[in-house]
Amino acid sequence: MSNRFFAHETAVIDTGCSIGDDTKIWHFSHIMSGCSIGFKCNIGQNVVISDGVKLGNNVKIQNNVSVYTGVICEDDVFLGPSMVFTNILNPRSAVVRKSEYIKTLVKKGASIGANATILCGNEIGSYAMIGAGSVVTKPVKNYALVVGNPSRQIGWVSEYGHRLKFNGEGNAECPESKQRYELKDNCVIRIS
Repeated sequence: MSNRFFAHETAVIDTGCSIGDDTKIWHFSHIMSGCSIGFKCNIGQNVVISDGVKLGNNVKIQNNVSVYTGVICEDDVFLGPSMVFTNILNPRSAVVRKSEYIKTLVKKGASIGANATILCGNEIGSYAMIGAGSVVTKPVKNYALVVGNPSRQIGWVSEYGHRLKFNGEGNAECPESKQRYELKDNCVIRIS
């Protein structure tokens, strides 16, 4: 475990976890054995990071989020307040299914809004944006903007989180970064 991270005095950090430099862990959070947290992450108040979870660098987790075994978040992921991950599709209190946890992958730069729910087994694409309160029941494409319950795609966003407006040739520009994107075969790629 690194000695160059900050942990609030009320945080519980079990032995056998890996925490990167410049990470901050706030009030009443629990970091469990066997998890891996990258550099420059921010773990908000009342967050649980379970065994086997992998967080990349610069992951930001807002208050009241439980990141359960089976979840992997790549670099620059944002998890909004009180959003929820699941790791079993058919939970029962009387049936132990710890050997059946299902993997969920949140790819680089994706943002998940407050109170959203991500059902296990789905991949959230790079730079995708999940709207607040959405319930994700299927994979989400790179740069996709999804909302609702169950969630549905309503558009595309840039790496800076702005809605993209494609012209007739399938090209768009982010109004903030001026990065350019192409829409082809219902997939978006950044071209500059």
